[in-house]
Amino acid sequence: MMPSPIIDIRNVGLKREGRVILDDVNFSVDRGDFIVVTGPNGGGKTTLLRVMLKLITPTTGGVVYMGSDGEPISRLNIGYLPQKNLIDSKFPITVEEVVATGLLSVKGLDREERRRRVNETLEEIQMLDRREAPIGEISGGQLQRTLLGRAIISRPDVLMLDEPLSYLDRHFVDETHEILARLAARTTIVLVSHELSGISQMANRHLIVDRKVRVCHSHNHIIPPPCEV
Repeated sequence: MMPSPIIDIRNVGLKREGRVILDDVNFSVDRGDFIVVTGPNGGGKTTLLRVMLKLITPTTGGVVYMGSDGEPISRLNIGYLPQKNLIDSKFPITVEEVVATGLLSVKGLDREERRRRVNETLEEIQMLDRREAPIGEISGGQLQRTLLGRAIISRPDVLMLDEPLSYLDRHFVDETHEILARLAARTTIVLVSHELSGISQMANRHLIVDRKVRVCHSHNHIIPPPCEV
C-alpha cells in the first residue's frame, strides 16, 4: 500500500535573533505512522512539533495538512500534549474540566455523549477519583495524565506528544505504553522524547532532530550541517 501523507513539511526553516533553529526541513507524516522524535537539547524537537501544529510560523517553507484524497485541507483534528512546564498549574480549573476542554472543537456531540467521553477518558488515565481536584493540587505525574486525557478525548486523527513520560511513576509509564499501543491502531502519532525508551519499539519511524533533515533508508534524521573549517 502506498503511503498516504497526512502532514507535509516543506522546506521549513526557522530563525530567531539570527540563530538557525530549523534549516530546510522536509518530510511527510503518513497516516498510521508512529514517529518518535529525539535529539539533543536545543536541537529543535519541540519547535518542530509546534511548527507542525501551526502554533509557530516558520521563517521559510510551510506545513500542509492533507485529506484522505491527497488534497490539502485547512485543518486536522489533532490532539496535543505539551510539555508540563508550559502549563500554568495555578489556573483555577479541575482535572475533569481540563480533560473536557479537549472536546471544545468537536461538533455534533450532545451533553450525554460529552459526559460519557469524559468519564471514559478519566477512567483510561486513572483519574476518576481526582476528577474534581484543582490542577494546582495534583502531582506532576497526575497533571501529565490529565493533559494526556485532554489530548486523546477527541479521538484525534493525529496525536502529538511532547515528552509524555515526564513526571510519570513507573506504574503509569507502563500504563501509558498500553494506552499508546491501543491508540496507534487507529491514530497517527508523533512523539517527542529526549531519550529513546521502550516506547520507541512501537515506532515505525525515528527522527533525530538537530536543525537539518536528511533521509536515511526508512528513517528520517534531522542533523546539523557539517562544521565549517
